[in-house]
Amino acid sequence: QVRLVEAGGGSVQSGGSLKLSCVVTGKDISQKYMAWYRQAPGKERDLIATIFTDGGTSLSDSVKGRFAISRDSMRNTLYLQMNNLKPDDAAVYYCNFALPPRATWGPGTQVTVSS
Repeated sequence: QVRLVEAGGGSVQSGGSLKLSCVVTGKDISQKYMAWYRQAPGKERDLIATIFTDGGTSLSDSVKGRFAISRDSMRNTLYLQMNNLKPDDAAVYYCNFALPPRATWGPGTQVTVSS
């Protein structure tokens, strides 16, 4: 059973930074494509960042140049460094396998950005 626990969210001003973490148990994340998703109020959950088994990454246009996805294989933890945050980045952030997100969703972590 794979378990996902996200943390690191909070409330920041526009232009601020946050680093999210996702501790994964039950699966070696270095052997899987992993991803960060986010869901804003009233909107669908969107894929925003993917890390591949070779360490390569892919970012959606909405976060490219501002966010970075990484992993620590020793800690089996996924990270999302978010810089230059904008009000449109406000959402609940989740980690999971890259499409399809096969694991049961964790609680997510809330990010609020004030202008």
